[in-house]
Amino acid sequence: MKKGRMFYKTFIPILVLGVGLVISFGAYIYVNTTHSVVDRVSSSKQSFISQTKNSLEQKIQTIEYAFNTYSTTSSFESVVKNPITEKDFEAYRNVNTQLNYIATMGLDGTEYSLISLDQNWKISNGKLSYLTEADRKALYDTYINGQERGLFWMKTKDGIRFVNTLPAFSTKKQAIALSDISLATLDNTLKTEENTPIIILNKQGELMYETGPEDKRLTKEQLAGIAKSVGTEHRTGTVAVPDAGDGPVKAIYARSSYNNWTYVTLLDQKEISEALKTTKFGLIMMGFVITVFIVIIAYMIAVYFNKPLQQIQRSLPKHPHPSFKNEVEWILHSINRIVTEKENLENLIEAELPQLETQLILNLFRNRVTPEELERIMPRFGYEKIEKPRYVTMLIQMDSYGGREAADKDLLLFAINKMVEEIVPKESRLLPILLNDKTQATILVFDGTGEQEIRKQVLDYAKTIMKAVREYLKVSVSFGISQTYDRLWESKEACEMSKQALHHRLNLGKESIIFYEDMAMLVSGPALLHYPTELESQLFDAIRLGDEEQVPRFLYPLLAEMMKKNNNSMNFEVALVRFVNNLIQLEQLLGVEVLMTKDNHALYHRLLDIRNPEEIERILVQEVILPMVKSMKEKTNQQFRSLSEKIAAIVRAEYDQELSLEWIADRLHYNPNYLSSIFKKEFGMTFSEYLMNYRLEMAKKWLVETDMTIKDIAERLQYHNSQNFIRSFRKKEHVTPGSYRKLKQAQ
Repeated sequence: MKKGRMFYKTFIPILVLGVGLVISFGAYIYVNTTHSVVDRVSSSKQSFISQTKNSLEQKIQTIEYAFNTYSTTSSFESVVKNPITEKDFEAYRNVNTQLNYIATMGLDGTEYSLISLDQNWKISNGKLSYLTEADRKALYDTYINGQERGLFWMKTKDGIRFVNTLPAFSTKKQAIALSDISLATLDNTLKTEENTPIIILNKQGELMYETGPEDKRLTKEQLAGIAKSVGTEHRTGTVAVPDAGDGPVKAIYARSSYNNWTYVTLLDQKEISEALKTTKFGLIMMGFVITVFIVIIAYMIAVYFNKPLQQIQRSLPKHPHPSFKNEVEWILHSINRIVTEKENLENLIEAELPQLETQLILNLFRNRVTPEELERIMPRFGYEKIEKPRYVTMLIQMDSYGGREAADKDLLLFAINKMVEEIVPKESRLLPILLNDKTQATILVFDGTGEQEIRKQVLDYAKTIMKAVREYLKVSVSFGISQTYDRLWESKEACEMSKQALHHRLNLGKESIIFYEDMAMLVSGPALLHYPTELESQLFDAIRLGDEEQVPRFLYPLLAEMMKKNNNSMNFEVALVRFVNNLIQLEQLLGVEVLMTKDNHALYHRLLDIRNPEEIERILVQEVILPMVKSMKEKTNQQFRSLSEKIAAIVRAEYDQELSLEWIADRLHYNPNYLSSIFKKEFGMTFSEYLMNYRLEMAKKWLVETDMTIKDIAERLQYHNSQNFIRSFRKKEHVTPGSYRKLKQAQ
């Protein structure tokens, strides 16, 4: 269908707004997610580099502390001042033991050396060697001359070296202690699963250690820039790496408070991008799905809001010369005509008020109305507020249909409802309604009246209604009346009371007026179950025989005795169920199908649901007992017909032989007199008459179709004297056999 302008005026703004919100929301999520990822990765890197710093710094402190402690001992001073030769094994062992002890406290794989400048010997890695003058000069130039510190670390081509010139606080150095940590040892100590690059700068910003791929290592300028950016103010932080060619790279650092070394790791943008790859894809897919969803929603909203306009357009006549900008102008143009129909619509609403009022009463009986709703709705239907109201629910059910069919039940109930509406004054009731397909209900209203006066007034209403229904509709009805109640929303409980009162109609009979509070008085004497077994046995015998005349003789006294002697309605229901169950068992024994048919499969429920004795009696007689009797009668007739057909078949097959009913009875194993009676009942003639007629029919056929003599025909048909055959033929056909043949041949 072609969309109007109003559709696009609704669809496009919603679509634009929705897509804009999706883009804004997606950008906001992406930015926040990026910051979150960067912060998380940075925090992880910061934690990692701080842990690395602490781990390595602890080992360095241990090495420095061990050598400083050893240098202050008396054994150290005596060792470095004395020469050690191959014969001085004790001195060598003491030095080597001390170096091994320091090794146990430091890093595995670290080489420790002690050099005596006074005595020109060196013990390194368990080996003793002697210094040449050139070696001694090189040591002075490298570690003592020009050095402001007696204890420092320096980078070597194989790793980093700790140098401690001893004594520490003397300008005249007597010995040098060295600790060489190899690159392999550092790599193993600082190695991570992610192979995160690690850079270590000393206090002067010089590179001490660096890991990572060769092609991605930082230049000296970049390292100097990092050292300059770190400064001395903060112990941890993040700085940008200057002139990073592969995109922005950040350096995460941790500065040692012990020796002011700076430990650095890199935060590469590619790492961030890799971490955000899934997020980007998710945001794109989410944005796409939400966009599609918004398009659908925008379309549905536009259709939804445009649909009433289109419906109005379709309901309005087409304008011969459309000159409107959009659908709204067209609709506004038609408002004047709609306004003119307002009065007709108001009249229609007035006509619907009775249906609405009926629904209100039904909702009261179903407990679907709140007190607040009642307060608001009741005045709309013309009910005035009563200060101290008292209510009574009165239910009416028909005891019989007055000889009418059950299909007339709805019409009769409608007529009873109208009579209640006319008999009970409007101010004394709410609107009478049909509660269901068998019950009429009325809520009676009383204003400050006593219980006895209410009871008397309700009884008068019931008697008047009962009399009118009996006179005009020829129908008997019974009444169930609840206790009084003062809150209208309790009508559901009151309705149940009235139903329970009507439940006892079985014991009281038709045209009963039963008050709920009187139900306890309806049952007198002990609640003993009485069941007329003898009458039931006589009834079942009549059913077995298919005797329609004998069945009423036992059925009606049986039902009357069950109702009369079972004062308690529950006992009567038990007796009724027992009777129906016995009928089903009888049906199964007789092999007939009445109670198990489609129309009677719910017989138990139907009988227990009906509280009218006359209706129960009608169902049992018309729908159960009499059909069973007829079925048994038909079954008996079928047996008679089957036997008669067997006899006739024998006659048709063996007519030209000596036949007698006695011979056939002996053949079929029946009494001849019994067979004679049922044969005559089925065919309307005796066996002899049927045999003679069939033989004469065969004689007529042979006279016409064959040249057999009359004597031969007579003999073949078992006539011992041809004159007897001629006499019988003439008696039936009024001509002799010879004359019959001539007549047929002449035709």
